[in-house]
Formats: sequence, C-alpha cells, structure tokens
Amino acid sequence: MDDLIPGILLAGDDNEPQDEAQPDSAKTARSLSRGIFKAASLQDKLLEKLLSQVLPADDAAPGQAPGLAGGGGSGSGSGSGSAPSTFHEDRPGFTVGAMSNNFRRFNARIGVVFTFQTRLLRLLSWRRPTHTLSLLAVYTFVCLDPYLLCILPLAVALLGILVPSFVARHPAPLSDSEHRVRNLGYSPRGPPLAPARVVKPAKELSRDFFRNMGDLQNCMEDFSVAHDKIIALVVPKTNFSDEALSSAIFVLLFAACAVMSIAAHLLPWRFLALVAGWAAICSGHPAVARMIAESRRQYIDSPAGPAGATQRAFDAWVTSDIILDEAPETREVEIFELQRLDDANGEWDAWLFSPSPYDPLSAARISGDRPRGTRFFEDVLPPEGWEWSGKKWALDLWSREWVEERIITGVEVETEGERWVYDIYNEHAEGGGGGGGGGGGDGPGPGPGSLRGANGTRDGYGQAHAVSWEEGEEGMGRRGEWRRRRWVRTVKRRKVGSSA
Repeated sequence: MDDLIPGILLAGDDNEPQDEAQPDSAKTARSLSRGIFKAASLQDKLLEKLLSQVLPADDAAPGQAPGLAGGGGSGSGSGSGSAPSTFHEDRPGFTVGAMSNNFRRFNARIGVVFTFQTRLLRLLSWRRPTHTLSLLAVYTFVCLDPYLLCILPLAVALLGILVPSFVARHPAPLSDSEHRVRNLGYSPRGPPLAPARVVKPAKELSRDFFRNMGDLQNCMEDFSVAHDKIIALVVPKTNFSDEALSSAIFVLLFAACAVMSIAAHLLPWRFLALVAGWAAICSGHPAVARMIAESRRQYIDSPAGPAGATQRAFDAWVTSDIILDEAPETREVEIFELQRLDDANGEWDAWLFSPSPYDPLSAARISGDRPRGTRFFEDVLPPEGWEWSGKKWALDLWSREWVEERIITGVEVETEGERWVYDIYNEHAEGGGGGGGGGGGDGPGPGPGSLRGANGTRDGYGQAHAVSWEEGEEGMGRRGEWRRRRWVRTVKRRKVGSSA
C-alpha cells in the first residue's frame, strides 16, 4: 500500500542522486571542463600581468586610468584631453579573462548567423529552384514597385518568426503506426500541444559549439582572403604609386560624377536594378556558372581577347594623354650669418648661422636668450622633406628689402660692401646682451642686446628711439653688439619612391 514516490531532482541541485543518475561520460566531461577552466583562469591572470607591463599606458582611452584592467574614467578629463564619449565612458579595459569569456559567449550564440548564411548560399546556388524562383519573383515585384520595401520587414516578421513559432506551439499530429491512426487533418484550434520554442545558446564543449568555432574560423579566413584581394586590386591603382594610372582614374571618376549629376534622373533605375538582380542571381546557377567561366577563359583571361585589347587601349591613352608635372617644387630658404663685436679689440667675431636675424626687438633678445644655430655653413641642413637644389649659398644683396619685410627697427643697413645689418648703438640702453650672457638691467633702451661701453662714453647715432633703421657705409660711427647678413639657397622637394 505504501508505494514509493520517486523524488524530483532539479537541474540546480548538487545532490548525489543526481550525480548517480548522470552517465559516466557526462561526469567526465564536466570534471574535465572545470579543470580546463581553472587552469585557464590562472593562465589568464598571468597573461594580464604580463600584458599590463608590455603595453604602453598611452593606449588608455581619454579619461581612463592607464593599464589594461578597469573601466572607463569618470569623464572629468583634465588638460587638453577631450572628455570621453558616453559609449566609451563605462567600457571595461582589455583583460584576457573578459576576452575569453566574451568569446565563449559569442561562439555559443553566433550559430544563428551561420545558419542564415548557409540558407542564403543554398538559396542563391539554386539547390531548390522553386525557392530561388520565388526569391526572383519577390525581387521583381520590389523593383517594379519600390514601395513594397516597406512591407518586406513586416512579411519577414510574420512568415519567418510568428508563423513558425505558432506551428511549433500547435504542431500537426504525427502518424503513429502502432495505433493505426491515418488521415488526421491539421487544425490549429484547441490548446497548445507543445511547449514554446526557445532559442538557447549552444552548450560549451558540445557539438554545436565546436561547429560554430569551425564556421567562425572559416569566416575569418574568408574575410582575410577577401580583404587581401581587394587591397591588391584597388590600392595600387588608387594610392598614386603609379601617378599616371591614378590620375587617369581620377579624371574618369570626375567625369562620371559630372555626367551623373546632370543625367542621373534620366536613367531607368528600376529596369537597371531588375536586370542586375536577375543577372547576379542567375549567375549562381551551375549551368550559367560554367558558361561564364568558359567565356572568362576565352575572352578575358586571354591576352588576345577583347579585354586585353581594351586594356592595351587604356594603357596607350594613359601614356599619351596623362601628362604629369615631373619638375619638383622649388623654394628659397634663408640663413642669417651672425657676428658679434669683440669689445676688447673692436673686431667682429664669427658667431653662428641662425634661422633668425636676432634683431634688437626679437623675442629671443628681449627674453635674454642666446641665438640658436650652427657655427659652420656645412652644418646647415635643408628643411624636412626637401633637398638642396642650388650648389652654393648666395649673399642677399638687397638687405633693405628683408629688413622692411620683417619691420625690423633699431638697425643700420649697409647698402655697399658686404651688406651687413648692424644694431644701432644706444648709449642710454641698460641691461646686458641676451646673446652675450650679460646681466639684465632695467634700462629704457629699445633692445636688451645693445652693447654697453666700459665707461659708458661711446659715440653713436644718438638715441635709438628716434631711429628705426638707417642706411650707411662701412666706417660710419659706432655700432651695436651684433651684425647679421642674409644668405639664400634654393631647395626642391625630395622625391620619394613608390615603395616608401
């Protein structure tokens, strides 16, 4: 009388009856997976520590603390750094554990994409001609009446999601050979006969999980091959490594843009889309694909075919009509030779060659900095990306012009002889010369680099604030501490090879 009632074991219980009910293969797989994941977690932590030391801290997102782990910053970036966007504000940094976990989750859920890809390829390869013809019929209706595009998402939701879900909930009766039940018609009425269909991710270490990994591996390979082929086909023709070819393509595309901007509304776009779609789908038929391959070998791949003749005509047009300006761009560069007056013997000492004239009111003189440059002509280098065109430096004989262009004051321009431009001596100037490393007095003179005499009784041109610049000849009175003259030389753009 006391019948035994079997206990119900839930999936989440870890009782021994559940373990005993499981087969040995399931227990072995579970213990193996736990051991693998535990060992992988230790390896992940070790790799995180290693990567945090190898990767530079500058790779952190704006507002994010340096390092691999950790979320985004608080968004209160300081300095000139831009504030992080809302999307990247709370994104975690790179960690091996998160990467591994996300890959497992992604691989368990990517199966629906590969299923859709397989069905689409099967549809376009004419495995079932009735399905492909149905697709062509729908495509034809959409091309003839583009407003039907608004119905397509609704029709897909009805016929691809809701109807299959309802049929799974209300399945048709199966033919049972044991009870001899025959000819039972399908009726959707009545209560549901089956549970609702639920999409679940593939279990780890299951057959579907490894199938998804294989499909993902092949998908990555296909993408890499397609990427390399596109780069090899497009980039050499568009990156101006062959400037004549790239210029010809630019001219053709510009002409096409001009024509399409005028005549685009005259083209029968519906008819063109219909013909292009039918041609693309029909090319996937095995018989048509064989015909296309044969025609390709005969007319396109053959050097004597029409494609070869077209290519030769295009190359001849590029060679004859695309004329490039091969002469490199030239510019004139300048350098100033600075000399400083030796107070002891009254002679001018060669100082250095500087890109700045180091005039009395220059920023370097006012701040007390020494002039910067090189001591020898041979050490003067052309600007980056340029090379010398002229063989020698030429002295600029029109010193007055570059003085007026720069609006330099407090100098004397020499119109004869060696064309030096001297500082005007100012006996009222206080403060040491910036280039000579002197003191920093508080005198009212126009330039802190003016020369001071040993006893302060030198003759000169009077007060400097009354003179902007003067023309003079060698031997006209006292001068200031510095003199300079301008040298010029031509440079041209350095030609860079296509392989650079």
